Amino acid sequence: MLDRLAGIDDPRVLVSSNTVDDAGVYLMDDGSALVLTVDFFTPIVDDPVDYGRISAANALSDVYAMGGRPLAVLNVLCFPDEALPPEVMLGILKGGQEKVAEAGAVVIGGHSVKDKELKFGCSVVGTVDPGQVVANAGAKPGDVLVLTKPIGVGVLTTALKNEKLDAAKLAEITALMAELNRDAAEAMVEAGATAATDVTGFGLAGHAVEMADGSDVTLEIELGGLPLIGGAVETLRDGFIPGGLAKNRDYYERFVSVDSGLDSYAVELIYDPQTSGGLLVALPEVRVADFQTAFAARGHAPAPVVGRVVSRGESAVNLR
Repeated sequence: MLDRLAGIDDPRVLVSSNTVDDAGVYLMDDGSALVLTVDFFTPIVDDPVDYGRISAANALSDVYAMGGRPLAVLNVLCFPDEALPPEVMLGILKGGQEKVAEAGAVVIGGHSVKDKELKFGCSVVGTVDPGQVVANAGAKPGDVLVLTKPIGVGVLTTALKNEKLDAAKLAEITALMAELNRDAAEAMVEAGATAATDVTGFGLAGHAVEMADGSDVTLEIELGGLPLIGGAVETLRDGFIPGGLAKNRDYYERFVSVDSGLDSYAVELIYDPQTSGGLLVALPEVRVADFQTAFAARGHAPAPVVGRVVSRGESAVNLR
């Protein structure tokens, strides 16, 4: 559909949907730049406050993926007021406000409409140094790939919807989804990352394909090096397959080469739609240690190295 619209050729637009990036970047007259994004979705967990936190963290992540800092937020809310009490709305808004405040930004308003289906998210404005924008289109052959959060959320939340997820695992994935990508973003900027994207609804495969296409390279990803949420493979084997996983696989598998002999269920997880997933970061190999040091200084274990960037081949992504 974007191909049928007028192209974006304004010189003030540094990053746009032309490269299917996570957010837009707009150059201001004073030489600074704004980062702009919007994201919202239906509930991923039952608790209203947790839903608000996760939705806000997910929207803020687009700014972090560009190497930016969020400033101000507008809420976007679709609410079935005839089906749900106002306390649910209050909990969602409180959760979102809490997470935005944690990011050092502020909620300054928003818009709500009556709808048959509940949806919540945020439009976020941030700022970034124009010389330090980390787009998804800058990866270079020889770069190393790191991933800052494990994958498998989509499969586990599908089990949750079917009342087959225990309380401990729910608490684990809720905390994971609500965790900001701020520390990862600051670490990658300090380390001189060449490209980054946050891993969300299109799954690791989809966002990796976008990075590869935007950078005109191939990403080689090691399946054995991928961080997987405990129990995700087993849950998938039990038949809890998100609709988004099937759709992602149907579209993106044509761009992905998979080595023979790999565990088919683990392979499926690269298509699993993530909510508020981590950052997939491309760095020169000599700067990976700098990233890990900066990430550790903010209280995190080392982010696993999951692959590397090579010259463009037949496929956008090679899964080894």
